[in-house]
Amino acid sequence: MKRNQKPMEEIGIRELKAHASRAVQAVKERRTRYVITQRGKPVAAIVPLDAVSTKPASDEVWERLLKIREELGKGWQNEKSAVDILSEMRR
Repeated sequence: MKRNQKPMEEIGIRELKAHASRAVQAVKERRTRYVITQRGKPVAAIVPLDAVSTKPASDEVWERLLKIREELGKGWQNEKSAVDILSEMRR
């Protein structure tokens, strides 16, 4: 848990259904974090949106790598490929 981060409160699914707007308001205004339980078992969480990691999808990462490869390839001035050069270095 990060510093200054409140522990998560548990809220049952039925209670959440009955008091959803109050729970969302608590998340928004007081940064309350909830673990939603169903039959006493944790099943989901409600956290402030800015607390959620915004990691790029793997497809996005792969597209960025392909673009980098294209850019590097444009300036390549060696007769050997990068793979060939690395293979020689490992020998």
